[in-house]
Amino acid sequence: MASHTNNAAEPIEKQLWKAADKLRKNIDAAEYKHVVLGLIFLRYISEAFEALHARLKSGRGEYEDADPEDRDEYRAENVFFVPTTARWSYLQARAKQPEIGKDIDEAMDAIEKENPSLRGVLPKVYARGNLDPTSLGELIDLMSNIALDAAQQHNADLLGHVFEYFLGEFALQEGKKGGQFYTPRPVVRLLVEMLEPFEGRVFDPCCGSGGMFVQSEAFVLSHQGRINQISIYGQESNLTTWRLAKMNLAIRGIDSSQIRWNNEGSFLNDAHKDLKADYVMANPPFNDSDWGGDLLRRDGRWQYGTPPEGNANFAWIQHFVYHLSPRGQAGFVLAKGALTSQTSGEGEIRRALIEARLVDCIVNLPAKLFLNTQIPASLWFLSRDKANGWFRNRRDEILFIDAREVGYMLNRRTRSFSDADIARIASTYHNWRNMDGAYEDVPGFCKSATVADVQEKAYVLTPGRYVGLPEEEDDFEFTERFTALKAEFERQLEEENRLNVLIIEKLGKIEGND
Repeated sequence: MASHTNNAAEPIEKQLWKAADKLRKNIDAAEYKHVVLGLIFLRYISEAFEALHARLKSGRGEYEDADPEDRDEYRAENVFFVPTTARWSYLQARAKQPEIGKDIDEAMDAIEKENPSLRGVLPKVYARGNLDPTSLGELIDLMSNIALDAAQQHNADLLGHVFEYFLGEFALQEGKKGGQFYTPRPVVRLLVEMLEPFEGRVFDPCCGSGGMFVQSEAFVLSHQGRINQISIYGQESNLTTWRLAKMNLAIRGIDSSQIRWNNEGSFLNDAHKDLKADYVMANPPFNDSDWGGDLLRRDGRWQYGTPPEGNANFAWIQHFVYHLSPRGQAGFVLAKGALTSQTSGEGEIRRALIEARLVDCIVNLPAKLFLNTQIPASLWFLSRDKANGWFRNRRDEILFIDAREVGYMLNRRTRSFSDADIARIASTYHNWRNMDGAYEDVPGFCKSATVADVQEKAYVLTPGRYVGLPEEEDDFEFTERFTALKAEFERQLEEENRLNVLIIEKLGKIEGND
């Protein structure tokens, strides 16, 4: 997207972020993000409404005899209806009033009442005591200064870009907690560019703030496709994050009716049980030990082996496979330990996945890409049918890419990928799988291995073992192994405590009987 700037030096989203951050004062970033993102969203839907309102009011052409206050006129063009006291122009005129916080909360309530798809989504945090009305008024003035291009449909391009940029900045501010709702954009872009979801059903069962869907839509549009050729399905267990996803998608004009929330999560309460998706894209929690595995020992999704109770990695993989259509493809982020682990039956599940010819490609990622963990990560790409005719038959092959040295440092803590980095990795995969691809092994970077090669290496999928890097450099990851051991120790301790409680209760009953 082209940069929209007020001066030649800095994009408008960066200018807005710096100004908004100054107004934050003593408010925690986790709370302040709802204040700012809610205002961006309010500006978006108000601008879209008022643009259509003006056309309806003009009564020209197709809008002859139209009623600008008729809700059905707005539903017909997929525009949210905004009541008079919730419109940006009304709130902007009252920005200097001491009760502006109450006005905005009431505006959010009014919008939700008029638009069922937004009920329970919008933040009502503006009348809280820690938000100074003067600073809030200045924030409204700041958001009013976003220069909108009337030629853009509903201004979604610019405001959507600002919304996404702010999501990323808030995630950086929150650090580890921020990573729970935000997957770094370069990682999402890489997944999407490699999978190429042109059309069909796209599913993310741990969708965070909806970045996978936004990037999928952007991919389709950038390749002259039609947005209505893909439909999105998602699930999120964190209510606050689900609200961010709903706003993030609405500001892009993306239908989010199939983005579901429940606090039990995808394993215990699968909101799309019957869905068979053409594409699954996800960034599930790494090495999650509290996923309800003890309640799901005989679940029908475990076709390749029962995952351990103390680690959800292979539960996620099998959940993804379960939801793939007969020719479906999946791309997802996973802790690197899943490439080598032999504990609690994980090695046998990985072996079964490989023998079933599901594993298509593994990408080893560099450190410091993620905000919420230092655990090394990898990308997995699975395909239900590796001889499906769309690409060449590669049933007995797996592509390994080692991208640990790819990318650049944004700062001392955070690494990123450039456009060229993403293109290099994605084109390597495409050249390998496409019928007319010009693929070649590159020592130290990529290798097309046979399933027989993988069998010889005990079904370990670490790319370094195949592309030519020393095994000891590639295999030992202290942070991840420590984290896994810690999770297992905590699980055992919890089990011992539970047994101790049962013993004490039983002894108490015996003494009571005596």
